[in-house]
Amino acid sequence: MKKILTLFAVVGLMAFSSCSDDDNDTNTISEVFQLTNVSFDYNTQDGFNINRELNPILYDDDVILIYRKIGFMTGTNAPIWEQIPTTIYTPQGRLSYNFEFSVEHFIIYAEGNYDLELTPAFLDNQTFRIVIVPGSPTGTAKSVNKEDYSDYNAVIKKYNIDDSKVKELN
Repeated sequence: MKKILTLFAVVGLMAFSSCSDDDNDTNTISEVFQLTNVSFDYNTQDGFNINRELNPILYDDDVILIYRKIGFMTGTNAPIWEQIPTTIYTPQGRLSYNFEFSVEHFIIYAEGNYDLELTPAFLDNQTFRIVIVPGSPTGTAKSVNKEDYSDYNAVIKKYNIDDSKVKELN
């Protein structure tokens, strides 16, 4: 009987020692996708939106960060990326970009307190970068050094993403 209990104790110890409380970052491959020159569609249920499927499908704890190209740096011509959600104040009123996502798809919204069709420059021919990063069970991106996720370049550096290998989404 003692041998059986000892065997169970050893097997149990091995099983529990193989479990860890690590962040499970090894499951997620951080990568970047781009939507180039896309325009928002309109429907009465969701308003102005861009709806796309994700491939690859996310792990349950992964999150996505979305950035909108707002221009180019003077001198270097490097793109300037602004994280969404964000709010822009135009002469016509307030316009907000926001998004939601699941493990299989994401939707980017444009909403405002005026007729957004009055400002087509904010709806048509937009470019977005979608960054997949490891998350936590609370649904927030992990940050060892408490990086500011609003800085696209800091995010791709933190997750060792090769910015020259951005995958285009249709």
